[in-house]
Amino acid sequence: MADDQSAALSTLRERTIAALPYSMAAPEIRRLLEEIMTSTQWPVYSPMAREHYGRGLKEGEARGAARVLLRLILAVRDLHVPDDIRDRIRSCTDLTQLETWATRAVTAQSVHDLFDETGEQHP
Repeated sequence: MADDQSAALSTLRERTIAALPYSMAAPEIRRLLEEIMTSTQWPVYSPMAREHYGRGLKEGEARGAARVLLRLILAVRDLHVPDDIRDRIRSCTDLTQLETWATRAVTAQSVHDLFDETGEQHP
């Protein structure tokens, strides 16, 4: 019971602290905040937010395209891709690394050569 009361008080305190800026704001600010909170679209109002949101979308699309290109090169070259390497490619978020792997895939003797930083060939 004491734990329930403690949790309830903690939640109430967090909500009160979160509501303070709103309750202290001028009516114009409150109206703007209410408009933003009830909007069904993600608010990307400022030029900076629009720029960074758009850049993030473009970077995500580029990483996706690099992954597809890499998988196509490996498939065309008929190189076997084990699940652990497929997962490593899928989870990579570094566009430069994906491009490096795609470049290596063109001449790799095995899929393991993609990850060989020394340039040595695997048997």
